[in-house]
Amino acid sequence: MTAFNVYKQRPDAGQAESPLFHAGLDGLARKGKSSAGVTLREKKLLGHLVLRGDGHDPAFSGAVHKAIGLELPVALTLVASGEISLQWLGPEEWLLIVPSGSEFEVEQKLRASLAGQHHQVVNVSGGQTIVELSGPKVRELLMKSSSYDVHPSNFPVGKAVGTVFAKSQLVIRHTAEDTWELLVRRSFADYIWLWLQDASAEYGLAIKA
Repeated sequence: MTAFNVYKQRPDAGQAESPLFHAGLDGLARKGKSSAGVTLREKKLLGHLVLRGDGHDPAFSGAVHKAIGLELPVALTLVASGEISLQWLGPEEWLLIVPSGSEFEVEQKLRASLAGQHHQVVNVSGGQTIVELSGPKVRELLMKSSSYDVHPSNFPVGKAVGTVFAKSQLVIRHTAEDTWELLVRRSFADYIWLWLQDASAEYGLAIKA
């Protein structure tokens, strides 16, 4: 059986820079309007772990539940408990998001619980970020940005879909009635930020720290 060494891959939060660090969102937060139709917040420096395994195997799903307290979600959905969420990415692949600084401990728990089973856990925390959009005009903003149907009948709370957004690709997650999340790769972060500023101009954009 192969042994794996698990290392803490990212510096402490005080030294790390999020993909949108250079946008200066903290400074812009003081200039937002309370009447804005869209409120944006980067949920920065969270732990992102990609988990792979056989979701049809009760032993695998049971071990995941034992480690993190969440059931494996089915296709195009996510489940959440507090600050932890688990999202289906594809057959036998899920994205686990945990509070900043806890990813190393969570990865160790998963590996211990899944010991002896066919699985893979990859820490991708530095390669992506989450942009949270909330407010009464977010759905209209998404309609301008993606061809994917975000009507409530097709995109209820709890659904998550990888799709084309502007001229890039990302994952749209519907986490609450008027709250959506964009899972953005680091290389696209600046482009998405510029697009969101332009696309939300008619609704008003507020930044939340």
